[in-house]
Amino acid sequence: MKETFQLLLPRLRKVWAQLSYLPWTLSLVWTAARGWTAAWGFLLLLQGLLPVLTVCVTRWLVNSLVAAIRAGGSWDHLRPALLLVALMAAIQLALQVLRSATGYVRTAQSDRVQDHISSLIHRKSTVVDMSFYDSAEFYDHLHRARSEAADRPVALVESLGGLLQNAITLLAMGAVLIPFGAWLPGALIIGTAPALYVAVRYALLQHQWRRRVTPIERRTWYFDWLLTSGETAYEVRLFGLAGHFESTYQALRQRLRGERLNLARRQALAEFGAGSLGLVASGGVLAWMVGRVVRSLATLGDLAMFYQAFQQGLGLMRGLLENLGQLYANLLFLGNLYEFLELEPRVTSPPRPAPAPRKVAGAIRLEGIRFRYPGSARPALEDFDLEIPAGRIVAVVGPNGAGKSTLIKLLCRFYDPEAGRVLMDGVDLRALDIEQLRSRITVLFQQPVHYNDTVRENIALADLSAPPDAIKMAARAAGAEEIVACLPQGYDSTLGRWFADGTELSVGE
Repeated sequence: MKETFQLLLPRLRKVWAQLSYLPWTLSLVWTAARGWTAAWGFLLLLQGLLPVLTVCVTRWLVNSLVAAIRAGGSWDHLRPALLLVALMAAIQLALQVLRSATGYVRTAQSDRVQDHISSLIHRKSTVVDMSFYDSAEFYDHLHRARSEAADRPVALVESLGGLLQNAITLLAMGAVLIPFGAWLPGALIIGTAPALYVAVRYALLQHQWRRRVTPIERRTWYFDWLLTSGETAYEVRLFGLAGHFESTYQALRQRLRGERLNLARRQALAEFGAGSLGLVASGGVLAWMVGRVVRSLATLGDLAMFYQAFQQGLGLMRGLLENLGQLYANLLFLGNLYEFLELEPRVTSPPRPAPAPRKVAGAIRLEGIRFRYPGSARPALEDFDLEIPAGRIVAVVGPNGAGKSTLIKLLCRFYDPEAGRVLMDGVDLRALDIEQLRSRITVLFQQPVHYNDTVRENIALADLSAPPDAIKMAARAAGAEEIVACLPQGYDSTLGRWFADGTELSVGE
C-alpha cells in the first residue's frame, strides 16, 4: 500500500498543480463575459434538475398505467396517466428549450472569451522584450498559447459546466436510488472509476506529447507559409523549391499523424477496458433489482424508475468523470497560456522617468558598450564608444555583422547593453520613459513593414496624433506626392494585394 501511494503521489501533485490554474481561468472567463456566464450557470442548474423529475414522473406513470389496466381501463383511472404523459411531454419540451437557449448563450460567451484572450495575447506580445523574439523557447510559448487560446478556455468552461450539471443530476439520482439500497451509489463509483483513471492518464500523456512536438508543429506552419505566401512565391518558382518544401512538410505531418494515432489507439483500448468493467457492474445491479421484482419486493414502476435512474446514473457518473478528465486536460493546456501571459519584460521605464528631450541639444554618446544577442556567444559590440553631435548627419560604415543595426536597436532601447550606457544629452536612456523616447525617433528598418491599408493610413501610422493636413505635407516632403497622385484613389488607395482593389507598389516606390 505504501509503495502504491508513493507511486501515485507524484501524479497527485501534478493534478493539484494544474488545479491551481482553475481560479485564474474562471476569473478570466467571468471578466470577459460576466452576464452571459451567470445566465449559462442558471440554465445548467435547470438542466441538471429536470432529468430527475423525468425519472420520478416515469415511476408515477408506470404505476398509474398498471392501476388503470387492473381497473379495466376506466376513464377515471386512465385520466391521471394521460396527465402524467402531458407532464412528461412538457418536461421534454422544456429541456429542448433550455438546450437551445444554452447553445445561444454559449456562443455569445465563447466569442467574448476568445476575443478577450486574443487581446491579452496581443498586448503581451507587444510589450515583451525584443530579446524574447530571439529565443526559440519564446516562439514555442507563443505557439502553444495562440493555438490553444481560441478553444481551451471555452472548452474548460464547457467541461466545468458539464461537471456541475452532471453532479447536480447525479446527486438527485442518488437520492432516488438510496431507498433501494445504500450501497448503490458505491456501485456507480466502482463501475466508473476506471474511466477516470484512463481520462486523467491520457490527458497528461496528450499534454506531454503536445509540448514535445511544439517545435515540429511550428516547423510545419513555417513550410506551409513558404508554400502559400506571396513573399516567397517568386523564389519558390524560380529555384523550383515547391517539391522540396512540400515533401518536407508532408514528412513532418506524417510523423505527427503517426504519433497522434498511436496515442489515440492506446487510449481507445484503455477506454474499452474501462467501459467493459462498467457494463459488468451495471448487469449485476440490474439482475439484483429484477430479483426483487420477482419476489414482489418492488413494483414494475419501481423497476422502470430504477432501471432509468441507474442507467442514467452510470451515464452521468461516466460523464462526470469524463468532465473531470477534460477539465484536467484543459487546465494542462491553459498552463501554456498562463506561462505566456506571466512573461515579464526587463526593459521597462523607471518608476519616475525623466522627460525625453524633443530635440537633442548636445550629443548622443555610447560609452563602453558591450552587447550580445540572447543565445549568442559572439558579442555584437565590445568596448564600443561613439559620439554623435546634435545637428550632424553621421554615416556608420562597416562590414556585415559589425553592429550597425545593433546601434539603432540600442538607441531605440529595444535592448539594454550588458555593460556601458547610452546617453542622450547626458541622460542615460534607462532613466527615460520608453514610449516617450521612441516617439522622438524615426527609423527605416532593413526590412520595413508593408501595411495592407490605405496610403493615408500608412503615412498616419508614423504619428497617430498628427492632424489630417500633416499627411499630405509628409508625402510632399518625402517626394511621394507624385506616386500617390498616380494611384486610382489617391490617398484612399489600398496598398498591397491582401484585400480587394489593392495596388502593389514597386520596391523603390
